[in-house]
Amino acid sequence: RLTQLESDHPELISPDSPTQRVGAAPAEGFPEVAHAIPMLSLDNAFSRDDIAAFAERVAERLECQASEIAFSCEPKLDGAAVSLVYEQGVLVSGATRGDGRTGEGITSNLRTLRSVPLKLMGQQVPELLEVRGEVIMRHAGFEALNERAREEGSKVFANPRNAAAGSLRQLDPRITATRQLVFMAYSVGHIEGGTLPNSHSETLSYLSQLGFKTSNLTEVVEGWQAAEAFVAQILEQRDQIEVDIDGVVVKVNDFEQQSVLGFVARAPRWAIARKFPAQEEVTTLLGVDFRVGRTGTITPVARLQPVFVGGVTVSKATLHNADEIARLDARVGDQVIVRRAGDVIPQIVKVLDDRRASELPNVVFPDVCPDCSVMLTRDLDEAAIRCENSLACPA
Repeated sequence: RLTQLESDHPELISPDSPTQRVGAAPAEGFPEVAHAIPMLSLDNAFSRDDIAAFAERVAERLECQASEIAFSCEPKLDGAAVSLVYEQGVLVSGATRGDGRTGEGITSNLRTLRSVPLKLMGQQVPELLEVRGEVIMRHAGFEALNERAREEGSKVFANPRNAAAGSLRQLDPRITATRQLVFMAYSVGHIEGGTLPNSHSETLSYLSQLGFKTSNLTEVVEGWQAAEAFVAQILEQRDQIEVDIDGVVVKVNDFEQQSVLGFVARAPRWAIARKFPAQEEVTTLLGVDFRVGRTGTITPVARLQPVFVGGVTVSKATLHNADEIARLDARVGDQVIVRRAGDVIPQIVKVLDDRRASELPNVVFPDVCPDCSVMLTRDLDEAAIRCENSLACPA
């Protein structure tokens, strides 16, 4: 009904109308967009000692005790960083981070995300507001996207971060609209005609009031020991969190203290990224076993040289189906990248064919059931290969 009303009265169409989320024609390319204030990267911390050293540097510049500093801690989302600009409360442009100073204008694509407000909530909004955040893809959306890609024989993404970035750079925003993307705000880059609260944590609450999604796992703590304890807590919860995170961002919470600390080169002195162990590692494909599922579907399972990934030892990974084996061109003895994220079954995401020794044997999908020796079948419109005698096979 709204579409019909706007068709009859085009003068009433507003930029924040729901009909305007998807409507732009495919772009020939993305324009360059200069960020008014650079989108800086963060220095990394990989250990408890690194966090302690960071806190001591901060305390020395602030001329206080490290135990007295309030830090805002939040999960470091593993997605694509973007910037949104609002004028008089209405979204006017959106861009990727790019090199930090210049990004790509992807406004039409960002407008397709339901989590990106087209108009800010509240009666008193700044004349200009630049909001920064991460576009992420939840695990369920990532698996659905890759499953659809396998069925269609198209590109399979290695991880949710690549899937989010690739989805945002589609020249046709109608494709972006089909992807399950979420924008999570984490800071304000620039503001005119308005004022921000006095701290980072209060600013996150302010962004929520304006209509943005923010992390519900943020906590303000005192001292680096409490910050490190928060890191350990989030790491323990990592497998239950529905999105990929690769660490915790630890920021001095008070904006006045941030101003005193300032910046060095391409990073602020008042924030650091406490990184988690990697969830992708390289190991060797030792062989492939073929298992019969409850419905008779044959699933190839890779046997791997045991490797420590994301906090656990992985010795097996799914290869999904015959099409996935063909796409990877996996061979016994290959060096492969194995990934473990959330509660997703470990999987091989890439074969390092540049490290391949010559004459490695191909992985051959069987013609008969490995349990009962009945001939396997495959419907033309399905990726699954099945044993029709599955009731007689052990599941």
